[in-house]
Amino acid sequence: MTWGPSQLATGDDINAGPALMVTIYFDLDGTLTNPKPGITRSIQYALERLNVAVPSEDELVWCIGPPLHASLEKLTGSSELADRALLLYRERFSDVGLFENEAYAGIIDTLTTIAATNQRMFVATSKPAVYATRIVDHFGLRPYFERVFGSELDGTRVDKRDLLRYALDEAKVDPGSAIMIGDRSHDVIGARTNGMTAIGVLYGYGSEAELRDAGAHHICAAHPELLGHCAA
Repeated sequence: MTWGPSQLATGDDINAGPALMVTIYFDLDGTLTNPKPGITRSIQYALERLNVAVPSEDELVWCIGPPLHASLEKLTGSSELADRALLLYRERFSDVGLFENEAYAGIIDTLTTIAATNQRMFVATSKPAVYATRIVDHFGLRPYFERVFGSELDGTRVDKRDLLRYALDEAKVDPGSAIMIGDRSHDVIGARTNGMTAIGVLYGYGSEAELRDAGAHHICAAHPELLGHCAA
């Protein structure tokens, strides 16, 4: 479901005219790429090494998007085990899981169309920047983005609210003319907390109810629909 005409939170029409420019922040997992095999298999690897019950890949898709340590804590039952699981996860993910991933079909066409309007574009992900940068480079997405914003390995800026605040400050962007595009509630909450327009997408790992309940201004079923909100 897409909510009404293409408007910013202020009520301005994004398509009102060529003079209106917006800055667009894209989530990575579930928005630009589909990381399911790499993330779920790396979680399974960590849990197996810790002798913790290992769910199936499909049973772990809820872990895609939110900060990983919190998900691992739910799976292991303690913060201490989650710390160990995170190190084991990274042991596999950094060499193998990183590339068990694929760019969504047609996403480059969508990015190319948006880029032709000269809007500024960034990646903003809770994933550590050291991994996110390698993924963006691997799939040939780097030319579309000024910078890849991510968390640090020590957990700094893993909360999307903190990450977007930092990304807006670093890029010197007015939140009122900025859009955050993502597939999970934390993308929407992070955007709204910082005064940005939040656009949820349904082809990733969040449901329409999750995005609506979080307060998404618009919801798009497929990424070509983003053009109506982002391409002036």
